[in-house]
Amino acid sequence: MKAVAGLVIVLLFLAVTGCTPKEQPQQPARKLQVVTTLFPLYDMARAIGGDSAEVSLLLPPGVEAHSFEPRPGDILRLNSADLFIYTGPFMEPWAESLLKGLDTRRLFVVNAGSGISLLRQGEEQEHGGGHEHQGGGDPHIWLDFDNARTMVTTILAGFVVKDSVHADTFRRNAAAYQARLEELDRTYRAGLATCDTRTIIHGGHFAFGYLAKRYGLRYVSAFPPSGDSEPNARQMAAMVGLIRSTGAGAIYYEELVSPRLADTLARETGTRLLMLNAAHNVSREELSRGVTFPALMERNLENLRQGLRCR
Repeated sequence: MKAVAGLVIVLLFLAVTGCTPKEQPQQPARKLQVVTTLFPLYDMARAIGGDSAEVSLLLPPGVEAHSFEPRPGDILRLNSADLFIYTGPFMEPWAESLLKGLDTRRLFVVNAGSGISLLRQGEEQEHGGGHEHQGGGDPHIWLDFDNARTMVTTILAGFVVKDSVHADTFRRNAAAYQARLEELDRTYRAGLATCDTRTIIHGGHFAFGYLAKRYGLRYVSAFPPSGDSEPNARQMAAMVGLIRSTGAGAIYYEELVSPRLADTLARETGTRLLMLNAAHNVSREELSRGVTFPALMERNLENLRQGLRCR
């Protein structure tokens, strides 16, 4: 009888333990899905989101921003995203049309340029041998680091709306990024305080008006502030004369664009070429190694100091 009773107890134990549900492996929390248009926005969002967000760049690596046209696959990406961040209708005019085809009931759209005043008509911008008053606004707002800090605040608000659980983490990350921009601003002010020449000669598209204004520099671009028309022969001759009269130490060219015009000016005047990176986009190699917007701006400062012969 004892043997039978023992067997019954063992069977009951196996039955009970066999019916006990096994502990399920914990599923990782879903990360916030964020899509950005230009590299500065990507870098800001990546820093704010940290481990709680998956941030992607709409521009394919190495593609020049001004010639970008959205593809059908981009609409699919955005329809499965939580946040879409762009600079504004002046920098990405195609974004407004793109948004019309999206389901915005789930997607939260952040205009990172909201509240930032553009350099507009009435503020003289120099190019290719003369002054021109802009008909619109200069959209390269992130090249004034005060504007960049404002953009971080605007992007942070979007993160908090879509994921309030991680709001404190997002705020800490945003504050750290803004502190980095403040440090960058101080470094620029000190680094550009004593230069032999204060004229930036740029053989590319007009982009650095904000940077020049912030640090008291003169900025001359081969291309007009609005439009893609190339400078004519008279304007190129005026640029050559300006380079010689200012004693410019370098002609600057832009990222991801052929430096054909800048190279022509450099050969004509015996001046070297240096890059000024407006950070619209980065190469595939730069993206893969995690280059940051502040790092690109530090490299710009080094090249500015060389070309302007700063002590």
